[in-house]
Amino acid sequence: MSRDDEATLALFLHADKPTPPHRTHFDKWSSCSNRCFRCIALLALVLFLSTSYLRYGHWHSCPSPQLGIVVETGVGLPKEVQQAWTTYSPYFAAADYKLPPEHCEITQVNLLQRHGARFPTASSSRKMKVPLQKLMDVTSYSDKTFEFLNTFEWDLGEADLIPRGAKEAFESGSEHYMRYKHLITSDQLPFVRASGGQRVIDSAANWTTGFAVSSGHVYLPKVSVIISEAEGANNTLDDSMCPNAHSIKEQAYVWRDSFTAAIVDRINKAVPGADLDNADIAELMPLCAFETLYHGTASPFCGLFTVEEWQAREYYSDILKYYKTGHGNPLGPVQGIGYVNELIARLLGKPVEDQTQTNRTLDTSPVTFPLDRNFYADFSHDNQMVAIYSAIGLFRQDEPPSPWKLDPARTWRISRMTPFSARMITEKLRCDDDGEDKEYVRILVNDAVQPLEFCGASEEGLCEVSAFMESQTYARSNGNGDWDQCFS
Repeated sequence: MSRDDEATLALFLHADKPTPPHRTHFDKWSSCSNRCFRCIALLALVLFLSTSYLRYGHWHSCPSPQLGIVVETGVGLPKEVQQAWTTYSPYFAAADYKLPPEHCEITQVNLLQRHGARFPTASSSRKMKVPLQKLMDVTSYSDKTFEFLNTFEWDLGEADLIPRGAKEAFESGSEHYMRYKHLITSDQLPFVRASGGQRVIDSAANWTTGFAVSSGHVYLPKVSVIISEAEGANNTLDDSMCPNAHSIKEQAYVWRDSFTAAIVDRINKAVPGADLDNADIAELMPLCAFETLYHGTASPFCGLFTVEEWQAREYYSDILKYYKTGHGNPLGPVQGIGYVNELIARLLGKPVEDQTQTNRTLDTSPVTFPLDRNFYADFSHDNQMVAIYSAIGLFRQDEPPSPWKLDPARTWRISRMTPFSARMITEKLRCDDDGEDKEYVRILVNDAVQPLEFCGASEEGLCEVSAFMESQTYARSNGNGDWDQCFS
């Protein structure tokens, strides 16, 4: 059995296997020998390939000669469209990964990653079904483009990871092993945590499997900690601990009503009697992404809109996120400072100092929060990642996004910040500066090196560790009083 086949199999074994969400320790692979794995794998691979072919009628992927992983061949849509789906965009790198300067050595890696592609949540499904039902209630269309609605059936699940999302996480694990394998030994496996949502747990499990497969099953990391998402639970990987933080939507609605006006007019003429409004258009458009990623072929809903309209919808989502957990919400960044204080503890090798989201029981134990690892991997959600970016000071804007005009040169672009399987990597480095060893920090978001101007970073994006710590006064002071505002 080839290594490529093992990679394909491991991916889909984790894609559909449920995991108890409240377990603290999670290990599917370390108890199996390579020989047992291959025996079970061969049978499961045959079953998977057979069902995959029957379901789709053709294959959707091919192996990568570099890493032995599965690579998507495309779904027939231009990247400009797929990359305009923002939080629903399939993972793509925002830049090519750059090696650190030759005089520097990476000594620690902290990975923060979003779960992979999923089905829509219950609330998203409800919002999409409102305009969809309006369209389907019409029996005669003046534009043949809409006639597919006569036979359309909703077949999307709810919130769970889909095979595409499992593959994204698997590929990430494989890629990060290849990139950082110099940090890995049998005594220095990645320490992996996941927020308690099932899609997050499954993504973490697929990541560990990709990591193991790329190591030739020499290194078998496991998901060691799952942090509960139950109401009231302290969790630095979920944005559920600030009850007074409400999304501010007025600015986004101004842009929405502007860019959808022409679309409303066009579709209502093509589907007489549907009577869609501005909100209907904005909520309908994501159905293109969910259908395409699940089925592996372009959804007919995608063709109802132009590239320019997709980019306008992207900007709408950018504004929403800016005012949800981003810089535009007074209680947005404060929701990310718990993770930042955990990151500081790891970089310094000192106990966590935080009075906000951290789980004291977990973070004070060397078993559930060790301080001696070379590689840490945490799995989270997009809204929490935006809060963490904002708490650190990434993607700051001179001015808030304009609700009247799209800025194509903006840096606040959610598709490049938190697509499915998005990742922020904080590297700690030791560099030889004229014969003197100094420690630095470098942050990459989807492989794009961040400028870190707030701590005087070099052209290579390097900040001295001490300067980075000084720049994080907002987190180290527990939000300068903002955390109290979450509950007052």
